Amino acid sequence: MTENIELDAFDREILRRVQRDAQATGEDIGADIGLSAAAVQRRLKRMRQSGAIVAEVAVVDPRAVGLAMSFVVEVELERERADMLDAFRKLARADPNVQQCYYVTGAADFILIVLARDMDDFEAFTRRLLFDNPNIRRFTTSVVMARDKVGQTVPV
Repeated sequence: MTENIELDAFDREILRRVQRDAQATGEDIGADIGLSAAAVQRRLKRMRQSGAIVAEVAVVDPRAVGLAMSFVVEVELERERADMLDAFRKLARADPNVQQCYYVTGAADFILIVLARDMDDFEAFTRRLLFDNPNIRRFTTSVVMARDKVGQTVPV
């Protein structure tokens, strides 16, 4: 959980840099923004501990690992009790094809970003997570034609 943390201009610049390249060294960042490498490392450690930095991961091109298709799936539940919402969240989090899951307002209850090798793989996903779930009222799917912008970068 993120604690309240005061972020100054140096912290924000460090965050901008590590979002673009998590392997940037404290020396390189410090030289660019006018801090010592040790000061950059202390600030990074504080931001990790506070939860301002959630994770540092490698971004993999889905096509490189055989996941050539992406889908946006809108899911409407039959019932929206807390236990039913939590049950669907748990299923979505556990499914390897679900890249992102959002609980939303509007016509749908959840928006899923789903990756699949091909249509057969996507059909297996829909059977596993959606058709076999008695709490799914309906779902609609959009096939992604192009991945024009994908990322987790937060403007700081």
